[in-house]
Amino acid sequence: MESQNPIRTKIIAFLDGELGQEGLKELSDWVSESKENARYYSEIKDLWEASVSNASKIADTENEWRKFIFRVRTDNKRILKSRSITWKFIARIAAVLIVGILIGSLLIPDFLKTRPVYCTAIAPEGSMSKLVLPDSTYICLNAGSEIRYSVGAGGPREVFLHGEAWFSVSHVKNRAFVVHTSFYDVNVVGTEFNVKAYDTDSRVETTLEKGVVLICSTEKFRLLKDIYLNPGEQLVYYKETKKLQIKPVNTSLFTSWKDNKLEFIKMGLDELIVLLERRYGVDIEVENPEILNFHYSGTIKNESVLEIMDVIEHTLPIRYEIEGQTIKIYKN
Repeated sequence: MESQNPIRTKIIAFLDGELGQEGLKELSDWVSESKENARYYSEIKDLWEASVSNASKIADTENEWRKFIFRVRTDNKRILKSRSITWKFIARIAAVLIVGILIGSLLIPDFLKTRPVYCTAIAPEGSMSKLVLPDSTYICLNAGSEIRYSVGAGGPREVFLHGEAWFSVSHVKNRAFVVHTSFYDVNVVGTEFNVKAYDTDSRVETTLEKGVVLICSTEKFRLLKDIYLNPGEQLVYYKETKKLQIKPVNTSLFTSWKDNKLEFIKMGLDELIVLLERRYGVDIEVENPEILNFHYSGTIKNESVLEIMDVIEHTLPIRYEIEGQTIKIYKN
């Protein structure tokens, strides 16, 4: 077993979104060795997530104090969520390692290798999940998302997605990799791409960074023919009009979330609010519907939700207040 200092460094790098795939696999293997290792990981994660601004530095105003309390409660809620998810999955699926923000690693018993087995991973609102599948495929699962994935040795590799995920798929000869959404299927060989398919969103998006993907029909959704995407292209399906659009995009705008970085170019405040609610597990209410027509451009990395709200407040003609566990936005 490695000494705890290098492991602690790996854990913190993972939580900061700076641990590469090789390091993630090493950390996953180490945590799966024993309950003591899993417990140590959880302790370091709790300390990392519980760090908040020093209360003595809070300005002596009622609004600033409410913001401080809101930040503390939000952080604690995220800790409880992650701890609940951690031990829930360890208890339910002993063969699968899903710890903290769901690091995944699987050992398949011999008697299961002849037929597909499905496991489920969930990233609750306010947290992000990272998994390594048995074939070394790497998946980032965005907040408020769920996947069910096959782990059998034979047949196609299948993932059923509700929400958003970024994939780096390992090539396995004669074994296709298929991402099933509620509408179309995404077939890949070995590539990097993002699929955004939240049930409550008005559109489904597939964004390709590397390789080639094939968009295919399902029983619910019929295409005139299969659609190939090339790197730098995005396919958008609009649920209301049932129309498809293929367009060139800056892929980092749609995939940077996996690196704890958010980039916006004239994003509508209505979309931004949904994104912040999912990412931070908070409730945001808008008192004046006109506010939803505002647009915001910027880059966010590792800031808290209140730090982001401060920036938006200085950029757009709005102000916000904390009422209980809710952020309320008003028009200036």
